[in-house]
Amino acid sequence: MAVYQEEVGIKTAGEGDIVDITGLVEAVVRRSGISDGVAHVFAIGSTAAISTMEYEPGLKRDLPEILERIAPKDLEYRHHLRWGDYNGHSHVRATILGPSLSVPVRGGRLVLGTWQQIIFIELDVRARSRRIMVTVMGE
Repeated sequence: MAVYQEEVGIKTAGEGDIVDITGLVEAVVRRSGISDGVAHVFAIGSTAAISTMEYEPGLKRDLPEILERIAPKDLEYRHHLRWGDYNGHSHVRATILGPSLSVPVRGGRLVLGTWQQIIFIELDVRARSRRIMVTVMGE
């Protein structure tokens, strides 16, 4: 079994920015030379998440709105009280969504549904330069 690992970077526009990173991950899979196995995608940071969705304007608006209902910004988070950075909701949302995703690789390509893209979700309160670790394992 071979293991290939690569760190890629993206810039986000701040809270609620949802970035389609499918092409970035596909490129890493191609460079890995691995035909069959799994690609693991991990957001480096505690206020970001990785998931999949149909990357279209309606869902890009729906997801942040739903997250606001689940973990509202205007609650009093103990994280705010300790650090004063007012991103306690960002940490809670990232914990709920999770920092990583594993996607099967077959024939050197990601196995995704027709309308399924890999997304990076920025949950912090400001624009960020983000790092994503992609590990491809297989043969």
